[in-house]
Amino acid sequence: MATFTQVSAGDVTNSLVDGMKPSYPATFASADQPRALSAIRLSVETDETTSPGRQRDANDTAAASIGARVIGEAVDLGVSASKTTPFERPELGAWLTRPDEFDVILFWRLDRAVRSMADMSALVGWARKHGKRLVFAEGPGGSRLELDMSNVVGELIATLLAFAAQMEAQSIAERVLGAQAAMRMMPLRWRGSRPTYGYIPAPLEGGGWTLVPDTEAVEGCGPAPVSVIERIIRDLMGDPARGVDGKAVSAIAADLNAEGIPSPRDYWSLRKGRTTGGKTGGAKGQKAVTRERFKWAPNMITKLLRSPALLGWKTHNGKPVRDSEGAPILFTSDPILTRAEYDVVGALLDSRAKDNSRERKDTNALLLAVIHCVSCNGRMYLNKQSSRANQAPTYKCNSHARGDLCAAPANVRGDWADEYVEREFLALVGGLSVTRVIEIPGYDPAPEIAATLAEFKEHQEQQGRQRSKAAREEWERRADALDTRLAELEETPKVEPRREAVSTGRTYADEWRDANTAGRRRMLTDAGAHLTVKRGTRGGWRRLDESRVAFTMQEGEHADAADFLSASYAEAA
Repeated sequence: MATFTQVSAGDVTNSLVDGMKPSYPATFASADQPRALSAIRLSVETDETTSPGRQRDANDTAAASIGARVIGEAVDLGVSASKTTPFERPELGAWLTRPDEFDVILFWRLDRAVRSMADMSALVGWARKHGKRLVFAEGPGGSRLELDMSNVVGELIATLLAFAAQMEAQSIAERVLGAQAAMRMMPLRWRGSRPTYGYIPAPLEGGGWTLVPDTEAVEGCGPAPVSVIERIIRDLMGDPARGVDGKAVSAIAADLNAEGIPSPRDYWSLRKGRTTGGKTGGAKGQKAVTRERFKWAPNMITKLLRSPALLGWKTHNGKPVRDSEGAPILFTSDPILTRAEYDVVGALLDSRAKDNSRERKDTNALLLAVIHCVSCNGRMYLNKQSSRANQAPTYKCNSHARGDLCAAPANVRGDWADEYVEREFLALVGGLSVTRVIEIPGYDPAPEIAATLAEFKEHQEQQGRQRSKAAREEWERRADALDTRLAELEETPKVEPRREAVSTGRTYADEWRDANTAGRRRMLTDAGAHLTVKRGTRGGWRRLDESRVAFTMQEGEHADAADFLSASYAEAA
């Protein structure tokens, strides 16, 4: 009597770009009927020749031909096989962690699965370990291909096919790079992809595409980019004739966000009918953050206004593309800004750029340039504003002001951090003697030799002019004296100037006690003091959780001495 087993459907309810996935509800299948997973991948979501629908139909046909039942799909759209392994893809990777739910993986073609020998080797190893079959609806020659992982022949065939796929991928990449290099040298020719904010694609006479200013607002996409750029420049410059000062780029960004004007990335998504936002951040070892909308940021505006694209210049690797005469090659016949306008904006940005090398004179933050967020390694700044009148100022991660994303922004009470650093710093170097460097000048006889020789020559010119014996004797004594001095100078060695450290009889603890905040901050920075702070947990903390902080002295003038003191204290303990 046949037995029946309930089969899991998996996550098969996600929508596709060309319609909804077919539903694979939990069904009853005979125990000897293979359960198949249909894997669908697309590098470019708009590619109709390899559409998800076409891949699905081919996989369903292959499943029927081997008597398998498709129990679910792994659909990865906009995912490159050259850049991701099967285990790194969002949906397929999740299925591969649940090998007990299926027996066969169906792919339309080999390139839908892998593009490299290394990836094929990993997939074959996984299939052999878990006893799975790999079926390709269209193998070489167009017929179905099934790889049997139970013998070495199947592995050899898989490796050879993966080699062919890898060579094809490399060939495609070389052709694409070659075509792009050629198009870069073609005046007015745009190579494709998302255009620079402020421009949209337009047909080029004779074939191909160029870019033109995006001056027309599209319903649902907000103002036209050119009008947004003009507004940004107008706000930046102000109106001196009316006494209106220009705004800072941070204020301009805040205004654009408050008015809901889409950022460049969101604008393009809206124009293409796609959802806004997406993943951002996700530095190595950190989890990416998904946002519904991307906001304008000060550095985004500065980068936009400084981009040569406003002049219509093509760029490659951040540098203008030039013709044989050295002139920049344009991608448009109608640039948004003239050279004169572009230079005025650039000069205004330069005049407002902050000199970060200067020490701030308007802050009483002891740990400025010393305290850093451990998550993003960015500086933390003292925030005096508080919703409560009695709440102490706090040092906070300033990633948003920099336009960066910090996965775990830290903050810590200012007085707690100050007290901790003071304690640690003085424990390391407080007992060291403070020295003052004095300059000890050297001696070079050359200038005196030159001056004495000039005097001797002048004296020699008076020889024979003396009438009296006394005058002649005096002349000879003077000549002998100058000659003797010259001989002494010639024998005097040259001594180079030097610097010497002299103890003041005071310790760094004494200096710290008598210094103001700026002086103490200078002591910390000169010594290479560095404090990192981890993100804390919520709760009624009444003192600093020292597991969150770490104090070191990096490449400072007292770092070696601090290490010596630390070792000495450890031995004494």
